[in-house]
Amino acid sequence: MDVSLFSSKKVIAFMGVAWLAWAAMHAGTFYLLGFGWKTALTDSAVGNILLFFASLVVSNTLRFYQPGKGRYFNVVAWCILLSGIWVFLSRWVLLYMMGESTVYADILDKSLLIRGCIGFLLISGTALISMLWYTMHDQKDNERRKADAEKLAREAELFNLRQQLQPHFLFNSLNSISALVGRRPEEARTMIHQLSDFLRGTLKKAENEFVKLEEELQHLQLYLDIEKVRFGHRLNTEVNKAEGCENLELPAMILQPLVENAIKFGLYDTTGQVTISINASCVLGYLVLTIQNPYDINTVRPKSGTGFGLTGIKRRLYLLFARTDLLETSGENNIFTTTVKIPQYDKGNIN
Repeated sequence: MDVSLFSSKKVIAFMGVAWLAWAAMHAGTFYLLGFGWKTALTDSAVGNILLFFASLVVSNTLRFYQPGKGRYFNVVAWCILLSGIWVFLSRWVLLYMMGESTVYADILDKSLLIRGCIGFLLISGTALISMLWYTMHDQKDNERRKADAEKLAREAELFNLRQQLQPHFLFNSLNSISALVGRRPEEARTMIHQLSDFLRGTLKKAENEFVKLEEELQHLQLYLDIEKVRFGHRLNTEVNKAEGCENLELPAMILQPLVENAIKFGLYDTTGQVTISINASCVLGYLVLTIQNPYDINTVRPKSGTGFGLTGIKRRLYLLFARTDLLETSGENNIFTTTVKIPQYDKGNIN
């Protein structure tokens, strides 16, 4: 049931209108019985003010006491008791205010059973509305707490996934620097500076879950510069983006592990030059990223999508978008292709 349909203002307004309508009917009934407007309005005002307080008592009681299954009789008994107290008090106050008028006192005594039944119906109706109201609010609070807990768990897992990707690349880079120190110290120093810039950018990105494509590509270029120092002339890269896609958003640091995976399977088993291509395009509400690398069909299985990079990215996309169809891999003609689709809900216009 939608709690928004039962907002505080709507409930109070509805009950207020209903109570005024009942008070008017109460006064009109006594007026039709031959009593003057003063007597009719006094009887209605006293009875309904006391009835309002009785209803307020049962509502506040249910605010702190919600009956469990099989204990609704306690609420019914409480409503019966309050109805009896209301009838006694209203009779006493009305006789005190009206005096000992024989006609009015006789009508009042004869109407006590009807008053009691009406009072019970109104008090129990208030109790029912109160139980529904507090139950729905408790349910809403529980759902909000559950959603907050799930959000915290999701954010923790996303942070864990991103933290796992950084050491994976860092260890490889440090190993390469170690190998270059003795033979090519200048290149080792260059690589250290590039690695420093890359890690500094990574720390800044940790503050935001989503970044613009242009920013992600600039950060990716720092990584590619490091890899070109590692692999020298063997590594060539082609980065292409369609016009109008620069301001589209994607999860931060999602390209680097994909490109790292492409370099791993493209260069580790070959000795010649390898070209890694990265393409970004806008297609029907998606930012589509395509990474391609050549592979040796005799040493790898591209269709299986191996490696922590692809597994981690797929899990991360699921946590962000609750979809499992946003990452696809394929291998044809010795070219391994990884395709990632980033939904652009309310993130600008897509060509």
